[in-house]
Amino acid sequence: MTIKLLAVSAALIGMAVTGAVIPGICDEAARATPVVATPAAAPMKVAAASQQTAPDFIGITTWFNSKPLSLADLRGKVVLVDFWTYGCVNCVNTLPHVTDLYAKYKDKGLVVVGVHTPEFPFERSASNVQAALKRHGITYPVAQDNDSKTWNAYSNQYWPAQYIIDQNGKIVFQHAGEGRYDEIDRTVGKLLNASS
Repeated sequence: MTIKLLAVSAALIGMAVTGAVIPGICDEAARATPVVATPAAAPMKVAAASQQTAPDFIGITTWFNSKPLSLADLRGKVVLVDFWTYGCVNCVNTLPHVTDLYAKYKDKGLVVVGVHTPEFPFERSASNVQAALKRHGITYPVAQDNDSKTWNAYSNQYWPAQYIIDQNGKIVFQHAGEGRYDEIDRTVGKLLNASS
């Protein structure tokens, strides 16, 4: 093996081990249509101190497993917004954790909303999304965001990405990529215990 091939192999293994999003595979750089962030939107911080009001679900073409939802209707609940697309390996790797979290906390006040924002043209098909929901056992609400309007409202840049919204509609946690599952669980549990 050449030195260059060894370096590339080591970098890929490092990304896989750390759960990093691999550029060009599951990020906006691979999109056919570039995602445009709203210029007025400031970059979001992971710290709970950011307390930015969560944008609503806009431009949704289809809702699966639910009637159309709005964040105003979900006030008083803890909401996990999960940006994903079924063709992204990193996204698929997070689905068991998201579905387990939903099963654990849905009766305690957690609402999970998957926002399926396609990366490739074939992912725009509602029947393909429906098949993916069935394949992965997803029963929580999923919004089909074919025009990336909700994605842009959140100034999101990566698949997968999770946003935890508190009972007052504020974003208190954000994470892009795989991992941090225990931290996400603890954050949801803490918010739900604070309200009970």
